[in-house]
Amino acid sequence: MKKHLIIYGILVTLFIVYNAFFQVKDEVLNEILNIIFSSILFLYIAIMAWVLLKKIKKVK
Repeated sequence: MKKHLIIYGILVTLFIVYNAFFQVKDEVLNEILNIIFSSILFLYIAIMAWVLLKKIKKVK
């Protein structure tokens, strides 16, 4: 699980750095990229939860 948290931390850091320094000039494209990046972050949270539930199920 530690590996997943490190990867998630890196993804969040990349998201913050992108929004702070590397935004696209076009507003619409920038919003699309933010939505895609946010969707990836939420998908990764779901994957981490699924892996954790599988581990809990194996223990019982």
